Amino acid sequence: MNFSELANFIWGVADLLRGDYKRADFGKVILPFTLLRRLECVLEPTKAKVLKEYDKRKGEGGAPDVVLKRRSGQAFYTVSPFTLPELLADQKHIRQNLTAYLGDFSSEAREVFERFKFLERVRELDDKNLLFLLVQKFATIDLHPDTVPNETMGLVFEELIRKFAEESNETAGEHFTPRDVIRLMVQCLFVEDSEALSQSGVIRSLYDPAAGTGGMLSVGQLALHEMNDKAKLALFGQELNDESYAICKADMLIKGQDPNAIRRGNTLSEDAFSAEKFDYGLSNPPFGVDWKKVQEAVKGEHEKKGYGGRFGPGLPRISDGALLFLLHLISKMRPPAEGGGRIGIVLNGSPLFTGDAGSGESEIRRWVLENDWLEAIIALPNDLFYNTGIATYIWILDNHKQPNRQGRVQLIDATRMYAKMKKSLGNKRTYITEEQAAEIVRVYAEAQEGATFTTEYREPIKSNGKAPEPEAPRVVSKIFDNRFFGYRKVTVDRPPRSGSEGKPKKGEKPYDKDLRDTETIPLTESIDDYMQREVLPHVPDAWVNTTIRDDKDGEVGKVGYEINFNRYFYVYKPPRPPHVIAEEIREMEKRFLELMKGVVE
Repeated sequence: MNFSELANFIWGVADLLRGDYKRADFGKVILPFTLLRRLECVLEPTKAKVLKEYDKRKGEGGAPDVVLKRRSGQAFYTVSPFTLPELLADQKHIRQNLTAYLGDFSSEAREVFERFKFLERVRELDDKNLLFLLVQKFATIDLHPDTVPNETMGLVFEELIRKFAEESNETAGEHFTPRDVIRLMVQCLFVEDSEALSQSGVIRSLYDPAAGTGGMLSVGQLALHEMNDKAKLALFGQELNDESYAICKADMLIKGQDPNAIRRGNTLSEDAFSAEKFDYGLSNPPFGVDWKKVQEAVKGEHEKKGYGGRFGPGLPRISDGALLFLLHLISKMRPPAEGGGRIGIVLNGSPLFTGDAGSGESEIRRWVLENDWLEAIIALPNDLFYNTGIATYIWILDNHKQPNRQGRVQLIDATRMYAKMKKSLGNKRTYITEEQAAEIVRVYAEAQEGATFTTEYREPIKSNGKAPEPEAPRVVSKIFDNRFFGYRKVTVDRPPRSGSEGKPKKGEKPYDKDLRDTETIPLTESIDDYMQREVLPHVPDAWVNTTIRDDKDGEVGKVGYEINFNRYFYVYKPPRPPHVIAEEIREMEKRFLELMKGVVE
């Protein structure tokens, strides 16, 4: 049974809830029951040892927490004799026994159920005479790791959450990222460090500030173990949503990770790892979500701490907080002197170009590029995500770049690297195959300009007697100097006409306020050369207003940065010849007349 079939089977238990619960509330019952069954299946092999140790030390005030964890072989345990199947033996007291069972888990596991408000659900189910039926159903589901590996279980939880979100009209994709996207991000992060990661006993840390159900952390751990089963990856994350946090923490408990390394809260207003730095950062922050709720805290940190805090360069517009997560991740990068840090973050198109020179967004891009942290941006295919079909991009950052990447940014167009899904999942209609991901990673790792084409033979396609269309590239890579993305926006004035003089500031020449204009000049070009070529031949009396200067470098104009991705990969397609268009119109007219004959007759 694959993850989708298992998820559908578990979700089918919700048929018992129809009539007593709204469909939007099914997940509040199904998810915690699934977690409970998974936890008890994981503990099953060592449970007898734990109970024996607990009973032996009862008279001594109980066995120490660390001893019981050692006996369980996990980062959690239970001292209850119950399991879901055993609860069925006493139907009359099933509520009391299940409540006691939950209370006998170690504190880390208890918190998981507290976040789901599971005791409230238990009382409700008992009052509706549904509790025994639910326990009976879940007692038959085998969720032992030998039957359902950790990665599959993670996919099951994500599928259940997606179904829950659809029923409640929520945005499922806010809680998790498709695994094909995560695998690509992780492979890009690790490929630059492949030599170090292959060493025996290597230890690294991975952090996700918007952890969701922990998919990025899980895939990161799996990918590293595939590279080197002797390596250790310590996982850290923070998540705002209670249910996603609970699942993530439960997943880390099962994997033997430190459960205290998964923390709850809003990352932007409450940094739960304020003193920590990490080797790797991964994130898929919500697209286009405002940050009004944390506005006071974020602005306060920006104004009081400046570059000593997380948000020194500037703040994006209130309607989209994605770049705040980028700034936060940068603040978590391990310093270059300690080996440096690498980041992979998924963003939509807005952070590439939104905001004029001097705006918060532009200043953030400027800070990233002028510090030479941006390594690559990969344009992904559309329709990859569950909650949106818009264009998305993976940004890769490194504060300790390899020599061949220093001072440069690699842009990769991988928008054609996808396969169609047999059945859509929300807005997700496409996915990236393992072979396609390997090709994208290879192009990224080579850090060279060029394009890849399919190696399969395809019959040339001819249309209307035209020559066959040239084969479209699969992946295109281009390299740019950091300063290529910068520009200087200067103010251009002209002498006043009668009655239209603008009031000049100190040091300014009188100018015509209605003729005032601006010019955007690449940083790679001098202002004088640009004016001589582009402006003065058309308006010889114009001049650059030298009193308006950049706040940071003091030079004339305002510096801005933008990455207009589509412009750099635009391929001109000449219009079809007139005789071809005319022939197509004649053919359409013939078909139309044939259709009309049938109508008239």
